[in-house]
Amino acid sequence: MKRRDFITLLVGAAAALVFALVADPIGSGFVASLAHPGGNVTGFTFTTEPAMAGKWVELLKEIAPRVARIAMLFNPATAAYAEFWLNPFKTAATSFAVETIPSPVRDRSELQSAIAAQAREPNGGLIVMPDSFMDANRVEITSLAARCRLPAVYPFRFFAEVGGLLSYGIDRSVNFRRAATYVDRILKGEKPAELPVQAPIEFELVVNLKTAKAMGLDVPLHLQQLANEIIE
Repeated sequence: MKRRDFITLLVGAAAALVFALVADPIGSGFVASLAHPGGNVTGFTFTTEPAMAGKWVELLKEIAPRVARIAMLFNPATAAYAEFWLNPFKTAATSFAVETIPSPVRDRSELQSAIAAQAREPNGGLIVMPDSFMDANRVEITSLAARCRLPAVYPFRFFAEVGGLLSYGIDRSVNFRRAATYVDRILKGEKPAELPVQAPIEFELVVNLKTAKAMGLDVPLHLQQLANEIIE
């Protein structure tokens, strides 16, 4: 978790924290509960629940129906919450009859070998976990996946904008704007402990049609119709 994902306020003699991009605030120890955070921390998550991982599996199967093995890419050092995503990923994959492969990478040097290993056998696919390391290396990750012709689903729009096949997740700028409303309320006297942690209010699907064509994938019409944006 990056410090820029938090807004720090000094209210009187006490500090208050408002987060904008946290997956599991309870599991991460930031709040006691979503409805009643307690302490001096509250904010906004970027997922409604870990079952979101199932949506990524579903979308990957829709755009690449032959996928039979799916790796989830993450860095254990920057995604200490990895089990929050891995467990529902494994559960969802069972219902689609696909093999799951947790794929931890610890630095940039391991990215190429991890992605190449998944592409080495036919019918492989990739899901990139929300993770600051993945965000920072999105150009290399999307380029490697495209070069290996490995269908992949990403958690944020900026992956699709640099060549990723498909992204599904929140518009992060919306969460920062929402966080600003909590900052205003705290500065006016409300307590963070009494402001419930809020889930996203909308998600966006972005499909990179140019990348799909380069991979030889036909994007289903209904998926194109559902997309918030098509990149051509």
